[in-house]
Amino acid sequence: MTFRLLSTAAALALTAGAASAEYSLTILHTNDFHSRFEPISKYDSSCGEEDNAAGDCFGGSARLITALNDAKARLDNHILVDGGDQFQGTLFYTYYKGKLAAEMMNKMGYDAMTVGNHEFDDGPEVLRGFVDSVDFPVLMSNADISGEPLLTDKIAKSTVIEKNGEKIGLIGLTPQDTDELASPGKNIVFTDPADAVQGEVDKLTEDGVNKIVVLSHSGYKVDIDVANTTTGVDVIVGGHTNTLLGEMDGAEGPYPTMVNDTAIVSAYAYGKFLGELNVTFDDDGVITQASGAPLVMDGSVAEDTPTKERIKEAAAPLEEIRNKVVAETSAEITGSRDMCRAVECPMGNLVADAMLDRVKDQGIEIAIANGGGLRASIDAGEVTMGEVLTVLPFQNTLSTFQVSGATVVAALENGVSQIEDGGGRFPQVAGISFAVDPSAEPGSRVSDVMVAGTAIDPDKTYGLVSNNYVRNGGDGYKMFMDAQNAYDFGPDLADVTAEFLAANAPYAPYTDGRITIKE
Repeated sequence: MTFRLLSTAAALALTAGAASAEYSLTILHTNDFHSRFEPISKYDSSCGEEDNAAGDCFGGSARLITALNDAKARLDNHILVDGGDQFQGTLFYTYYKGKLAAEMMNKMGYDAMTVGNHEFDDGPEVLRGFVDSVDFPVLMSNADISGEPLLTDKIAKSTVIEKNGEKIGLIGLTPQDTDELASPGKNIVFTDPADAVQGEVDKLTEDGVNKIVVLSHSGYKVDIDVANTTTGVDVIVGGHTNTLLGEMDGAEGPYPTMVNDTAIVSAYAYGKFLGELNVTFDDDGVITQASGAPLVMDGSVAEDTPTKERIKEAAAPLEEIRNKVVAETSAEITGSRDMCRAVECPMGNLVADAMLDRVKDQGIEIAIANGGGLRASIDAGEVTMGEVLTVLPFQNTLSTFQVSGATVVAALENGVSQIEDGGGRFPQVAGISFAVDPSAEPGSRVSDVMVAGTAIDPDKTYGLVSNNYVRNGGDGYKMFMDAQNAYDFGPDLADVTAEFLAANAPYAPYTDGRITIKE
């Protein structure tokens, strides 16, 4: 994706008849931060200090602090909210769980956040510790937590805050299928989002609150559905699907997206943007004007020095994780660039096998890993987490989705289209086999495609797993961008690979002919 910032003048504005008493509010918002305390690259992966100094990195807590301080200095009336999934995604979460997220969010001055599905990745216990550590309410309306003693009376369905003499109602939403996406335990029952929101809106309205904001970690489509099927919701701050809204390249809709009288906003993910929505209400609580844009956190945003130093300090203990022995291999696992970008390689088989093994019980049949994502080999003997992270340094997450057999073949053709140039798109696979004729024209090189020993059916729908970079069009895999039932926010690929190695230790690297190169 290519991102560029538009002025707020390019965003949507609504006008209505003059009210007797207008009230203006700026909603600053983030979502799906996923522990990206350090800067990231344009591909949402790690970004080194040299690149950061050159202005090539995005996000990071130090930039967000600067942007928030600047915004607060120029705004008369604002709130700061989060759409969920602060947890998971980097070694910072592995080591600190929710503690560093709580510290940074308190420092930034959040007014509220909703529970994302990844907040349940380590069960109610870690979420409880986070809730106890933050200075603001954590909300979730569409879940019955009365049977979970760790969270009962700790997470509210909604809350009311007062800003410049006006009451603002805030309601939280989390995915209805969180029990399938994370580990909330058996004591929490997740319910329909629209019903839950309407119930809280009705209570707030009865209490005289007519300006209502939903913090929804439910996805863009669900947000649109909630806006269509409820009354009384003024703003929905989205999350979960990492949706970018605006008029820049890669945006999925306008910022805000207006559905009836409801303004829907979202700010992509990973701290790459800070959302800024300016709304004006009449005295009945109806929006008369809404405009704004996601502000890109690129190299032009200076990093706050104390925050940068604190993140650097917090990163120091992570070296212990990098030195942790996680498995053993009986021989070198070859992952060299020249091999993994041209032929079936042992590292490619390991990573593809690990991905498929992790999600095979979800109806997934095929794994595709881009060879360029494999950055090193692993020596025989003990395997450290640092070695795994050297092979897979990009903080990519597992993506699952569905496409036709014809699309699978098109993806393989893309993967081998630059084989003579050592292109990083070369596909390392599992669950599928195919032949390649490098002498043929690009687009006509793949043949003999088999899935589980049966010829691929162009019209059949297949379940695939890859990484979020590939699924979102990286390395030319644009045919996956419109895939059905795509979920890009699975566990970190390095963690999945390390766990697979450990489960199969001592691991014996191999190739088995799943990719045949025709002479």
